[in-house]
Amino acid sequence: GQFERYMIQFGRFLEENWWVIIVFVVFILILSLLFYALGMMGRIGLIKGVHKVENGAEALTFAELWSESMPYFWRIVGMNLLVGLVFAVILIPLILVGVLTAGIGFVCILPLICILVPISWVVAVVVEQAQPAIVIENLGVMDALKRGWEIVKTNAVTFIILALIIWIGGAIIGLIFAAPLIGAFVPLIIGAESLNRTLTPVYIALACCALYIPVLIFLSGVLTAYIQSVWTLTYMRLAQPKEETPVFAEANA
Repeated sequence: GQFERYMIQFGRFLEENWWVIIVFVVFILILSLLFYALGMMGRIGLIKGVHKVENGAEALTFAELWSESMPYFWRIVGMNLLVGLVFAVILIPLILVGVLTAGIGFVCILPLICILVPISWVVAVVVEQAQPAIVIENLGVMDALKRGWEIVKTNAVTFIILALIIWIGGAIIGLIFAAPLIGAFVPLIIGAESLNRTLTPVYIALACCALYIPVLIFLSGVLTAYIQSVWTLTYMRLAQPKEETPVFAEANA
């Protein structure tokens, strides 16, 4: 009952101060764009760093990677937005058809959705190879996508195995990382009846989550960096194979 009163008071406050909702939405949008931009810069910097280390660089600095990553920022962002926009143009009408027909449309377009799933996997792998093409070979968006498609098409079996290992392995490791966070709420689900008397278990669970979230962010960052490094090294091995030094047999005197 106390919780319901708080929610009613909060609802009335929002009705009287509707501008708070607008400020909150704008703040979330700005924060999302900021984190997206930082994520793209981190991805570019990681690709650049892996490439430099593979070419013999002994030390890397943050300022150096940041400045060298800036020329590729808008191309990487543009490519990801272009791919996302194409899928949005395809999926939004399908979703509207399903909603407007009370779910019957979903049954009719189910075969199309089943086709789109493997296509989206292939596009994701092509994008993962197109990003190093932009950074390492300094290509444009369309040229990078063509380059990524050529590499994936030429080494299809390799990429099928690699993608399965990365995606399945990454999902398993991510689930292991998130297990403590999930475990914090298990006692609440089991003892849900006791929450009518006290909210102490809720506070304890929230405190545990607050303490573990920074650890989870760090572990997720390490996993993401490792996966991106694997994709970059794969591109370098397949797109730019190292030339073998010819060995000449000594002529008999």
